Amino acid sequence: MGEEAKAGQLHGETLAPGYSRDAAGRLLTKNAHVRESTGFDDDQPTEEELKILPRVSDNIPIGGYLVAFIELTERFAYYGLSVYPPSPQPDFNEKDDPLLPGALGLGQSAATALQYFWQFWCYITPVFGAIVADQYIGKYNTIMVFSGVYVLGLLVLVTTAIPKAIDGGYAFGGLIASILIIGLGTGGIKANVAPLIAEQYRSRGPFIRTLKSGARVIVDPNVTIQRLYMVYYWCINLGSLSGIATVYLELKVGFWSAYLLPFCVFFVGIFTLVVGRKYYVTAVPQGSVILCAFKVWLIALKNKGNMEVAKPSYQVANGRKYKTPWPEEFVDELRRGLVACRVFVFYPIYWVCYGQMISNFVSQAGTMETHGIPNDVILNVGAITIIIFIPIMERLIYPALRTIGINFKPITRITWGFFFASGAMAYAAGCQKMIYNAGPCYDNPRGCLDGAVPNRVHVAVQAPSYALIGISEIFASITGLEYAYTKAPTNMKSFIMSLFLLTNAVGSALGIAVSPTSVHPKLVWAFSGLSIATAVAGIAFWVLFRRYNDTEEEMNAAGRENQQEALRSVAGETGEGRGGAV
Repeated sequence: MGEEAKAGQLHGETLAPGYSRDAAGRLLTKNAHVRESTGFDDDQPTEEELKILPRVSDNIPIGGYLVAFIELTERFAYYGLSVYPPSPQPDFNEKDDPLLPGALGLGQSAATALQYFWQFWCYITPVFGAIVADQYIGKYNTIMVFSGVYVLGLLVLVTTAIPKAIDGGYAFGGLIASILIIGLGTGGIKANVAPLIAEQYRSRGPFIRTLKSGARVIVDPNVTIQRLYMVYYWCINLGSLSGIATVYLELKVGFWSAYLLPFCVFFVGIFTLVVGRKYYVTAVPQGSVILCAFKVWLIALKNKGNMEVAKPSYQVANGRKYKTPWPEEFVDELRRGLVACRVFVFYPIYWVCYGQMISNFVSQAGTMETHGIPNDVILNVGAITIIIFIPIMERLIYPALRTIGINFKPITRITWGFFFASGAMAYAAGCQKMIYNAGPCYDNPRGCLDGAVPNRVHVAVQAPSYALIGISEIFASITGLEYAYTKAPTNMKSFIMSLFLLTNAVGSALGIAVSPTSVHPKLVWAFSGLSIATAVAGIAFWVLFRRYNDTEEEMNAAGRENQQEALRSVAGETGEGRGGAV
């Protein structure tokens, strides 16, 4: 018996024919020396290699980075503008406190409701943008059209935020009009940018790559898509730091200057979108695909949820009761899409927690000692946490887990996201209790001494709440984007993505419903209730959906096969090339 065979026996394995281990335990093939010397990336992994070799991400195409930058500029504008809805005055006179600016004179409950409406509108409009893209003009053209709508809304906001407009009573009307217009624009962009970035990577299934060190790894499309969305989300949060600049512009110059900056930055994004056109991989819309999807679902509903009835082959064999002008694979793709839709059901509860970060947390900071820090600035702790931890997770934690055989699959990641969000709400409840226990106003902060003195708790105590929400986003929000893309039918990527974004709108509606509880002295119970509800939702989510982890590879492989076929068809029809990779 040779040394390789002995090594295989020592590991207690039965290796596939042609495979063995050397004395050091490394997996070898009959032509391993040839494969390692050539460095080719085209070797398909065997079942044995899929179990043993570490998995890594492929290179990200240039088009992927360009799309991420476009989203950065849009989010810079979005979050730069978001200082307006939460900053209207609470019940005390904020104009007497330059660190707590406000122009509309609304109370905390009304300001919270307005913030939730802004978030609700921005996340319900993606459904409209998705239909336009998937059924009519494609993702790229839809982004261009809705960018124009976005710019119009920015112009309305800037012009109605000048001092004369505020003094003349036009500010509130301008705010509402701009919320509606910008919300429509951001919806059309967001529904399409998220799937467009993943489409830049033309996945061809897992393959072997030999590194310069001689180590052999599996380049995994699932890991690559995960990395793409982590880059995408990192850019989103880098853009969200615009709030730091716009808050200070609001304080030192005025609201109009705080909105002019996002306006200018967004134009840089539009310029990048136009100039980088040759680098983008784009899919051609397939006409009535969404209408066909609803017809399939309707047929299934009429037949006790049996989607097989909607397949053409079933109708041919059973008398053609229904017209089925779609291919067999389309029904299977829709079945995968429904898996994603089921997984999204619990997300609205998560988004209510997320909404606290840009509503009640900001107001909470206004009742604490800021020591010269505007209360809006502290909310950027969440974004900074994400910016720091995404590279740590992507470069260190996830690879280390994969190296020891732990594949942190989507359902597991999302569950952890719920638990971290629950922890954030629990901490916020404790923080609020500290505020109520401190003087001078105790459980009616800013309700005494003419609202001039906050309770004696440092605003930095809030920071862990934001940090925990930020970590939860890495698990729940990024994975939700990834899940929406990988499980969606090839020609319905934007539509399924919009359904995921719609859960944010539903969460905002829930937030509006519970906003009357956002008053003193009820906030401890409000935060505690959210913490309990989110923890229960996380447990229920895991119990109901953990089985999908077992079929993750199978579902994604089927999706890649269908997408590759579609991309080959597009390349043949349009002659479009693909950008380089870095």
